[in-house]
Amino acid sequence: MPRGMKLFTGTAHTDLAGDVAVFLGIELGDATVTTFSDGEIQVRLNENVRGYDVFVLQPTSMPVNDNIMELLLITDALKRASASRITAVIPYYGYARQDRKVQPRVPISAKMVADLITAVGTNRVLTVDLHAGQIQGFFNIPVDNLYATPILLDFIRSKYDTNHLVIVSPDAGGVERARSFAKKLKCSIAIIDKRREKANECEVMNVIGDVSGMDALILDDMVDTAGTMTQAAAALKEKGARKVSAACTHAVLSGAAVERINNSAIEEMIVTNTSPLDSKREQCGKLTVLNIAPLLGEAIKRIHEESSISSLFI
Repeated sequence: MPRGMKLFTGTAHTDLAGDVAVFLGIELGDATVTTFSDGEIQVRLNENVRGYDVFVLQPTSMPVNDNIMELLLITDALKRASASRITAVIPYYGYARQDRKVQPRVPISAKMVADLITAVGTNRVLTVDLHAGQIQGFFNIPVDNLYATPILLDFIRSKYDTNHLVIVSPDAGGVERARSFAKKLKCSIAIIDKRREKANECEVMNVIGDVSGMDALILDDMVDTAGTMTQAAAALKEKGARKVSAACTHAVLSGAAVERINNSAIEEMIVTNTSPLDSKREQCGKLTVLNIAPLLGEAIKRIHEESSISSLFI
């Protein structure tokens, strides 16, 4: 049996790691992560980890490549320091959208990153809302893919009138997610059909379903540049939606995303803190950030105790 549990983190999201440590009632592991002048990352563990069950919390969000490298180096250091078991806790899994070949002569980057994480000695992976569930199969080690659905559902039930709510999928690929969400809330769904009618013309957003006089909630797993989501919000307003909100697990918010959301018809953007939002909270007053720490903390606790976590997969 492991001597006990330890939780380490890199520089990617120390706030979330701190919240998880508080939930678990432990101190964060003592490690130093610095950068040489040429950009090389240096990791040093400042405490004994021999025989411990160690969890490394590190979302691979922006800057993606630096954060992945930190995760790999911390894991290698733990392996060489004789940790009993190493679990990579990756709330946001970068490169997840590159999970297949969409054109000739391109890599399957999500698989390559999975190979790297496994190669350095990781024994298990814990993540949240993978962009594509089949990425679990890219690993030859156990993967627990949690869902932020319970956290989002609790907030929506407490604030929204579900009798006048319609869940909207921003594309055909998200219909299953929207249907499952709507079923739990006992409300209807709508779908955004995006198509280009003619060459060199702007894409047209068609709304499938009745949203007139309803509060529309656009549901997605992540928001990156927010282009599709803000266009969908405008289309819903044109179709008579009384109010448009949005919810997602991963708020990547790259490029002009914050500006687009601020200037859009979206009144509230509900997200979780799977990746750090830094100054984006202040820049975008429409953001409501829900803490994912209790979900991660409970999963970590159950993994350490070798108990079932299947009840968390709803």
